[in-house]
Amino acid sequence: MTEGSQRPRVRYEKKDHVAYVTLDRPHVLNAMDTRMHAELALIWDDVEADDDVRVAVLTGAGDRSFSVGQDLKERARLNREGASATTFGSRGQPGWPRLTDRFTLSKPVVARVNGYALGGGFELALACDLVIASEDAVFALPEVRLGLVPGAGGVFRLVRQLPQKAAMGYLLTGRRLSAAAALHFGLVNEVVAAGLLDSCVEEWTSDLVRCAPLSVRAIKESALTSVDMPLEQAFTAEYTWEERRRHSSDAVEGARAFAEKRDPVWSGR
Repeated sequence: MTEGSQRPRVRYEKKDHVAYVTLDRPHVLNAMDTRMHAELALIWDDVEADDDVRVAVLTGAGDRSFSVGQDLKERARLNREGASATTFGSRGQPGWPRLTDRFTLSKPVVARVNGYALGGGFELALACDLVIASEDAVFALPEVRLGLVPGAGGVFRLVRQLPQKAAMGYLLTGRRLSAAAALHFGLVNEVVAAGLLDSCVEEWTSDLVRCAPLSVRAIKESALTSVDMPLEQAFTAEYTWEERRRHSSDAVEGARAFAEKRDPVWSGR
């Protein structure tokens, strides 16, 4: 099957404060080419800029794959044309900064993982804040078997998110993790039957949307920024979104709503 030259590689929709980002190349298991990366960069810019968006859901089209990562046919062509070999990070490549090295994205991203999440697809999931997976989800970083490295953060994130020996085993062999194994290690938040995946994701997004948007952004920023700091330093560091939250109307709305026995109305300002 061939792709139309103008057909978007990513579907992007917004509804009820949720942005839905769908990698849309199901005929190649949602492999990511340079055009897809360029489209995704514009989408993540919009997610961050649109104050009506409070959470994003990232998934892959079809029922076979979240994403199998880099489009290796395109990579082979670029190699033949003399393109520089890739390495860690996306600087200088289309779509920079990609989600995997877009460290200032302040809104939570939920990965809805169906089927294969391999290579760069797994790295995308590792970069998300929450991961909801179907029972048939399969995760792996097979780059070592292809003469490559997991350059979109897989090397760095997996060894931080798994026990070291377990991470090294998967990194150095390219072995696959089942959804059950990913849940055991805490790499995913929940595993459900494929038919329940959408309703489970909706439960999580509903909970996120119900929370104060500035609190969500402040907590995400402070948690991820401080994770490698000494605890004393974490308490005294400056966090941009926490400063915005504490000086916002939302900082008093929650307590006021509780005292008045009503649901809070968040302004996000």
